[in-house]
Amino acid sequence: MAAMSDVLLRVGRLNYVWTNTESLLIYIIAHLLRVEKDAAIVVFLTLNTTRARIDLIERLSKLASTSPSDRKAILSAMSRLKKESKTRNKYNHCIYSFDEKGEISSTQLMRLVEDDKEIRYGKIEQMDAREIDLLERSIAEIVAISRTLWAFIHASPRISGDL
Repeated sequence: MAAMSDVLLRVGRLNYVWTNTESLLIYIIAHLLRVEKDAAIVVFLTLNTTRARIDLIERLSKLASTSPSDRKAILSAMSRLKKESKTRNKYNHCIYSFDEKGEISSTQLMRLVEDDKEIRYGKIEQMDAREIDLLERSIAEIVAISRTLWAFIHASPRISGDL
C-alpha cells in the first residue's frame, strides 16, 4: 500500500506538469493557424477538452500547408501526449480505496466497458510500487514532451512576441 501523501504528491505533480504542457498547445495552434497568440488562446479555450485540442492540432498538422518536418514533429509530440493523457485521466477520474490504516490501497476507474453481453465498470488496480513507478515515469515523460514542444516553439519563425 502506498502512503496517501506519496500518492497525492505525485498526482499533484502529474497535474502540474500536465497543465503547463497542455498550455503550450496555444503556441502550436498559433504556429499552425499562422495567428497571433491572442487568437490561439481563443481557439484553445473554446475547445474545452484536451482531446479536442489535440485533435485540432493533429488535423491542422495534416494539411498540405504544413511542412513535412513540422508535421512529423507535431504528430510525434501529440502521440506522446495522448499516451500520457491515459495516466493523467486515470488519476484524475478514479475513486481511491483505502486500507484499515487510511492509506490508499487501490484505484477504481469510473468508466463503463460494454460488450455484447454485459456492462462492467470500475476496473480496480492496486496502488503499489509499480503504480508509483508508473506515475513517476509519466511525470518524467510529460516534462520531456514539454521540453520538445518548447524547442519547437522557440524554433518557429511564426510565433512572435511574449513566450
